[in-house]
Amino acid sequence: MNYLYACLLGLIQGLTEFLPVSSSGHLAITQHFLPGFEQPGLFFDVLLHAATTLAVIIYFRKDVWNLICCYFRTNEEAIANRHILHMLVLGSIPTAIIGLSGKDFFTGLFDNLLVIGCMLIVTAALLTLAEKVRRDGRSLEQINGRDSLLVGIVQGMAIIPGISRSGSTIACLLLRGIDGEAAARFSFLLALPAVGGAMLLSLKDLQNVATNSIPAYGLGALIAFLSGLFAIRCLMDVVRRKRLIGFAIYCLLVGGGIIGYSLLS
Repeated sequence: MNYLYACLLGLIQGLTEFLPVSSSGHLAITQHFLPGFEQPGLFFDVLLHAATTLAVIIYFRKDVWNLICCYFRTNEEAIANRHILHMLVLGSIPTAIIGLSGKDFFTGLFDNLLVIGCMLIVTAALLTLAEKVRRDGRSLEQINGRDSLLVGIVQGMAIIPGISRSGSTIACLLLRGIDGEAAARFSFLLALPAVGGAMLLSLKDLQNVATNSIPAYGLGALIAFLSGLFAIRCLMDVVRRKRLIGFAIYCLLVGGGIIGYSLLS
C-alpha cells in the first residue's frame, strides 16, 4: 500500500461513508481500477471505517455522551435517552445476525462489479422512493421497536457492496414516518456498534499487514476522518433541505456505468 493509494481510498471512504452513495461500493470500484493494488484481507477497509466512526462520535458527541450517562440520571431527558439506547441495541441485533452469518458470502461480492452496479441502482431506487414519500414525522424519541428491527435488517443487508448503509437506513426510517434529521442521527448512531464489531472481527488480519504499510494506513485513516466530518455536516444539511434525489441520480449513473463496463469487459 503506497501513500497515494492510501490517501485516495481514505478520501473516498470519508466522503462516501456518510453521503448516501455506498462507501463499500466506491472502495471496491476504486480498488479494481488501481494498478497493482493489493491488500491483506479487509483490514484497511475496516480501519477506514473506524476512522469515520470516530468522526461520528465527535460530531454527535453530545448524543453519545447522553446515551452513556442516561442510566445515571433520572430526568426526562435521561428517560428519553434510555429509550433511544434500547432501540439502538435492538436494531443492532439483526445487523449482527446478518453480518456474522453472511460474512463470507458478502465478502466475496466485493470483486463482482456487476453486483455492485446493480446494488447502486437499488440504492438510487430507495433514495428516490424515500424522497417522494417522506413527510415531517416522528422524532428520535418516538422511534419504536418495529422501526429499530426493520432498520437493523436494512443495515445488515447494506454489507452488500453498492447498498449505501447511510442511504438505505435513512430511507427506511423516512418511509416509516421518522423526521429526516432524526432518521439521520439514528442511522449514524446505529452504525457505531456495527463498525465496532467489524473491527473486532478484522483484528485477525492485523498480523498480515506489512510493517512498512502501517504509516500509509494511518495517513489514509486520518484523511478518512477529516473528510468524514465534512461529509456528515453536508448530509445533515441535505436531509434538512430534502435533496436526496441528487444522490439517487448519481447512484443511478454510476451504477449504470459499472453495469455497462462489466457486461462489455
